[in-house]
Amino acid sequence: MHRLLITLLAALDAVLAAAGGIAVVLAPLTLLWVFGVGSPDWGALWPAAAAVWHLGHLVPVTITLPDAYLAVTGIDPTFATFTLSLAPLAFAAFTGLFAARSGARAAEAGAGLTGWISGSLVFAALSAGVALTSGAALVASETWLAILLPSLIFLVPSLIGALIGAWRVGDDGPVDALRERIERMPTAWAPVPGLALRGLALTTLGLVGVGAAVVAAGLIARASQVIGLYQASNADLIGATVIALGQLFYLPTLVLWGMSFAAGPGFALGTDTAVTPAATQVGALPGIPVLGAVPDSTSSWLLLLALLPIAVGALTGWILRSRMPFTTGPEPLGPRLVLAVAVAALTGGMGALAAVVSSGSIGPGRLVDTGPQPGPLALTLGLEVLVGLAILLLSPRFGADEGDDRFEEREHRGFSFAAREHVPFDRDEHATGPTPTGSRLGAGIAHDVWPSSYRDPDAVATDTALGTRRGAADADTSSSRAGAGVSLSVPLPPASDPTPSAPVTSAESAGASDDLTDDEVRARIRAAWSEHGGEPGGKH
Repeated sequence: MHRLLITLLAALDAVLAAAGGIAVVLAPLTLLWVFGVGSPDWGALWPAAAAVWHLGHLVPVTITLPDAYLAVTGIDPTFATFTLSLAPLAFAAFTGLFAARSGARAAEAGAGLTGWISGSLVFAALSAGVALTSGAALVASETWLAILLPSLIFLVPSLIGALIGAWRVGDDGPVDALRERIERMPTAWAPVPGLALRGLALTTLGLVGVGAAVVAAGLIARASQVIGLYQASNADLIGATVIALGQLFYLPTLVLWGMSFAAGPGFALGTDTAVTPAATQVGALPGIPVLGAVPDSTSSWLLLLALLPIAVGALTGWILRSRMPFTTGPEPLGPRLVLAVAVAALTGGMGALAAVVSSGSIGPGRLVDTGPQPGPLALTLGLEVLVGLAILLLSPRFGADEGDDRFEEREHRGFSFAAREHVPFDRDEHATGPTPTGSRLGAGIAHDVWPSSYRDPDAVATDTALGTRRGAADADTSSSRAGAGVSLSVPLPPASDPTPSAPVTSAESAGASDDLTDDEVRARIRAAWSEHGGEPGGKH
């Protein structure tokens, strides 16, 4: 595909990623504003939509409550200004997935670097435009953060997608050079880098699934509390819709909280609070319905949730073990140990990143500290996944010892089918024409019958030796044939030549004086072939 076309398509992907995220917020706000108020102020819709989009891309947003609102609600004026930094990660997830797919498509089209640069620059320009045009008195954010953080959320996944796409199809550049360097590593170590990245993807996917299962179970188990908070809000249809959409945008954040809860460290819902399987200590919570799923107390049975990350590690270890090469001897321990430690360390880093992006402030005062802590979550996930990996990766592999037929057949057999059964040659059964006269009786098959690329050198040597030994015995026969006008294609050696053309064993010397038929000579040729693997040209 032409580079200019790839550049334009990558730029279009960036435009769609930015516009899609903003439209998800702007369209509902527009509808609610039109049908709810009747006289929409378009100047207020854009800053509100941009603020939500920025918050979804990890940009802290500073909110200033007006004095009139403080007087009506009775809120302490010291809480009039606060920072909202707990991100609704649905926006960041949408942008990241869109960027990764765009980078992969550009790489598969043959211009991954061009597509990555084009898409990243266009998305950065759009982020700058949104940041510079969305200023408002009540909602504000740092301009440089509003440009940098959304750009990074697009740039990094796009680069990862481009590298993955180039690894799949090749790029005739640094990715192929890296692949060659890895392939030149020893056989036991060559798969380790790729398997480590594959293991990170598997553990990440598995742990996210564990978090989603914990959130779903909490919502089902405490459905009555969630419904009660909805009813206590006294929201009308429009308000209930806004609340539902807001909680939906925060669903990925809640999944990461559920993952931390299952791993053990849990998460906080304010300063000096903790929600863990061992114990729960929370104070007054905001009246957000989804927070009704937070348990008031815990049971010791919830500690068994720690088995889920271990199970994810074990499943990952089983998948990785099945992709490691078989060996005829004892499996080397080093590659498996390094692979287990690498996957566990990468998973711990993923846990720390998940804790960073899913924590922040949801209000003033004690609500500035919410979400999991990066250090404990990284350490816990790394150790639990390492235990599961060690169970499958470091245990002996059954059936992979010195008698493993799969390895021997793959490495040493030239053909995947068995050799034909050796049976005596029947001239009458296989006759296809007149008997060739190119070789004398008892001398075997002439050298020009089989092409040189298909003949076994040892068989040819045996053939020649037999012909030499039979020369003297068949001299009279050859003379009579020559007298009858039959020409020979191969000149006969002199009968008095005592030097054989190949080594002759004692058994062959003893039987040299016996008459050998053509069938016996052909049987000896086939026996010589069978000694070298059952095929012409067999190697020693």
